[in-house]
Amino acid sequence: MLNRRTLLIGAGAASCGLGASGPAAAAPVLGEDGLYHQPWFIESFLELGDDIETARKAGKRLAVIWELKGCPYCKETHFVNFARPDIAAYIKANFDVLQLNMIGARMVTDVDGTQISEKALAGKYGVRFSPTVQFFPESAAGLRDKPVKEREVARATGYLRPDDFLAMFRFVRERAYVGGSFRDFLRAAH
Repeated sequence: MLNRRTLLIGAGAASCGLGASGPAAAAPVLGEDGLYHQPWFIESFLELGDDIETARKAGKRLAVIWELKGCPYCKETHFVNFARPDIAAYIKANFDVLQLNMIGARMVTDVDGTQISEKALAGKYGVRFSPTVQFFPESAAGLRDKPVKEREVARATGYLRPDDFLAMFRFVRERAYVGGSFRDFLRAAH
C-alpha cells in the first residue's frame, strides 16, 4: 500500500541502495542533531494521529522515544537495549517507533490538531527525563478530546535495563496496562 510513510521509506532506502527493511544488523547512526538513530525508526511527517493510525493498520502500536543530545542513557538504550536481537526484533514486529528530540525545533502536529515544536510538545506532555518512551492507544479515535494525561497508555521514564525494557514493550503490546501496573506485570513474570 502506498502512503506517505512508505513513500519516505522507499525514497530513503533507494538512495542508500537498500531494500525497505535496510540491513539486518545495522548499528545506530549519530545524526546531525546529536541523537543516535536506529535504521528501523519510522520516517514521519510528525502528525501523531496519523502515525497512530498507520501503526494500527499495520497491526502495530506507536511508541514515541524522547531523547536529548549527549544523554548517556539514550546512548545506552541504543547500544545495549536495541542491540539485543530479541529486543529489536520484538519492537520492530510490534511497534512503530518515532524518535523526538526533547529540545528539538521540528514542528509536530499533536492528536488534538495543534502544531508545536518538539520542545513545546515535550513540555505539554510533561516529558522531563531522557530517554522517555510514550506509548499511545491502538487508535487515535477520541484522543483529540481527552486531557493530555489520558492520551497515553503507558510511559517508561529514564533508562530501563534490557529485560525490563523488553517487558515494558510486552506490557503495552499485551494490553496488561488495562488490568494493572507495570510493576505488577514484572512481579507476575518472575
